[in-house]
Amino acid sequence: MGYFNCFALGFFVALSLASIDVGVAARHLQQLPPMPTLPTTTLPPFPSIPNLPQPSIPSFPRPGALPPLPTMPTLPTLPSVPRATLPPLPSMPSIPTIPTTIPSIPFFSPPPSPSSP
Repeated sequence: MGYFNCFALGFFVALSLASIDVGVAARHLQQLPPMPTLPTTTLPPFPSIPNLPQPSIPSFPRPGALPPLPTMPTLPTLPSVPRATLPPLPSMPSIPTIPTTIPSIPFFSPPPSPSSP
């Protein structure tokens, strides 16, 4: 992941530096004196397109003139299969409950301080 970030940063820097040259070139082109007008020439007219003969499209038979499709033969009926019954599922054992109270931590009393005479 770190390599990709380094590669992306390097690519971004290279692209930024390349665009600086484009900006300088555009400014240079704007500061040039105007170009002299070039002589124009007249173009010859386009040749006319000859009229080609149109091909004749053959006539196809109408959809109503087609013969009817053959009918599907009836399939034999399958005998009914007896349904299997599943035995009842065993009952699930109850899930033990998690205690929600935190037991208190016993605090021991400090040892008696030595008495000074």
